Amino acid sequence: MTFDPNFPTNDHLLPVVAQDVASGKVLMLAYMNREAWDETIASGKAVYYSRSRKKLWKKGEESGHVQHVREIYLDCDADTILLKVEQVGGAACHTGYESCFFRQRENDGNLKVVGKPVFDPKQVYKKK
Repeated sequence: MTFDPNFPTNDHLLPVVAQDVASGKVLMLAYMNREAWDETIASGKAVYYSRSRKKLWKKGEESGHVQHVREIYLDCDADTILLKVEQVGGAACHTGYESCFFRQRENDGNLKVVGKPVFDPKQVYKKK
């Protein structure tokens, strides 16, 4: 059995869940095309496809908060990828939080911030 995601075409995007390998915390959801998958496998670092920029996105290329891939899983249909990663710098979210899932819906419908920021995005993403 080959261990390869089901990319119907090279530019087809598959969802990727990034999870902290040590804590099990879900860090983020992103997407990969075939090229991002191949580069992730070759480099051992998470590479995604940015839908907004329409290009490959090497996680941490601006912030330095890279993700070292430690384990890879595919779901039963091989159309969803789970990366267990070591998150460098303590934050996966571009807003400065450890996880992109730092807000929780309360029973009254309001959102409550349940995470603490790790960095100030204004300092990390200074425009050149």
